[in-house]
Amino acid sequence: TKVLITDWNMPEMNGLDLVKKVRSDSRFKEIPIIMITTEGGKAEVITALKAGVNNYIVKPFTPQVLKEKLEVVLGTND
Repeated sequence: TKVLITDWNMPEMNGLDLVKKVRSDSRFKEIPIIMITTEGGKAEVITALKAGVNNYIVKPFTPQVLKEKLEVVLGTND
């Protein structure tokens, strides 16, 4: 099982551009994507979800939060 975890703010290409690029490639349309960012406002979350992000984590976060988000996108949560 594969999952893509990306940060919103990266050098050269931001996370949203990466998500759009990944989603435009038919080989990767179904891969779950988690966006990590310091931007936790409602508008940012909506923008990320519309771009194709499956879940969203606001920094700082704990390993437990990451585990829970992974379980959700991978369908392994009980």
